[in-house]
Amino acid sequence: MFGASQPVNASSTPLVPLPRRPLGPSGASGQVRRWYENELGWPTVPGDPLRLPVGVRYDVLDVPAAAGHAALRRLASGSPVALRGGRMLLLVGAGSAEELPGLLEWLDWGALSLDLVAIGAGGLMEAPSPPVPHGERAVPHGEGPVPHGEGPVPPARGTRTAAPCEADAPPAPRGRVGSQGAAVWLRPPEPGCEVEASLPTLSALGSGGDAPDLVRLVNTVATQCHRFRLRRACAQPPAMRAQGR
Repeated sequence: MFGASQPVNASSTPLVPLPRRPLGPSGASGQVRRWYENELGWPTVPGDPLRLPVGVRYDVLDVPAAAGHAALRRLASGSPVALRGGRMLLLVGAGSAEELPGLLEWLDWGALSLDLVAIGAGGLMEAPSPPVPHGERAVPHGEGPVPHGEGPVPPARGTRTAAPCEADAPPAPRGRVGSQGAAVWLRPPEPGCEVEASLPTLSALGSGGDAPDLVRLVNTVATQCHRFRLRRACAQPPAMRAQGR
């Protein structure tokens, strides 16, 4: 005859599983980080706000938005472009920042003060919010959704953004995104595509193919920056122009 059964110690048998360790950052910021790292394969920098290291996959040409809009025709349709406040961030081939001073000299722009900056290896770029499905609006990281009709609308795939007339002010993002100066994609990168193939490079000069040419892009942007500088100078009162000499 079997002995009497022993009582089961309820405390030795957990009724609920132990909590799992989180796989990574959660919330909107974590989703944005995963989009860049997993969908695009772009490295990110730890911390908040989310930033992207420059010089790894691309360099950045930081120019006034008006000058950048005039240069959009020099870019391939898939070449990523971002807006931040009144500035436009043009993604160019890695190593382009080192070539810019010599390129401006070669184009006879070296002696002039131009409002354009090249960000290369060691630099950082604020990560624009990823594009959102049609009918929604992008918002800065960590904020709630913006009602329909506010915020920037990402362009449809395969479309090109027409450059406005030189005298026209460039369109700016509407709603909280634009007013706070958060970076947004004007032409977002497409997951699954080799971004480097669409970026302007110095090696594309004279190739005769469809590769974007950094020389023509820089010359266009420099020309527009110089024109805007002259217009601002002519619009100033004579006394202020004399002081600025």
